[in-house]
Amino acid sequence: MAKPKEFPRIDDSSDCAVIVAHPDDETLWAGGTILLHPDARWTVITICRRSDQDRSERFFRALKELSAAGAMGDLDDGPEQSPLTGSEVQNTILELLPSDKFDLIITHGPWGEYTRHLRHEETGKAVIALCKSERLLAKEIWRFAYTDGDGKYLPQPVQNADLRMKLPEKIWQKKYDIITGVYGFGPDSFEAKTTPAEEAFWRFS
Repeated sequence: MAKPKEFPRIDDSSDCAVIVAHPDDETLWAGGTILLHPDARWTVITICRRSDQDRSERFFRALKELSAAGAMGDLDDGPEQSPLTGSEVQNTILELLPSDKFDLIITHGPWGEYTRHLRHEETGKAVIALCKSERLLAKEIWRFAYTDGDGKYLPQPVQNADLRMKLPEKIWQKKYDIITGVYGFGPDSFEAKTTPAEEAFWRFS
């Protein structure tokens, strides 16, 4: 098994964007990384749930805990999960971001983080498409690297991911407290039981 690359330093002056589908994705999959670099400038956007009063209020409370700024979109997130067009996801992302240039962008992996969530996949693909077309610029892109073995187990870090980092206990606890205390998921919920103590990413320059 290949050894993951040394986890890179995120400079205090870095402009970083975390682009996700739903409020709580930022904390579940990258909250530890954000908390470990509080002096970087973090912007978190979610493409869904702005009109969900409960989730939107909790999202902005979570951002305070993460020392991040952010914004929400309101693309369809109904139970049918009808596919969104690439253009509407891309345009929503550009409308929500305060800039089109970042040192680091973090987003969903190509297959989402569990089997399966269409909005996760669409968000990750839209970010890559925007960067390829140079409508969105980043020195680096990190994509969440988690798998649930086609639903056989709770999501866990991909072992051969480019970057893997075991979180210090205090950082993991803070992340867990945001999931349970701010977002309100109970200890037996999927989200609480999933909350990774190790974060993993695919890395692209």
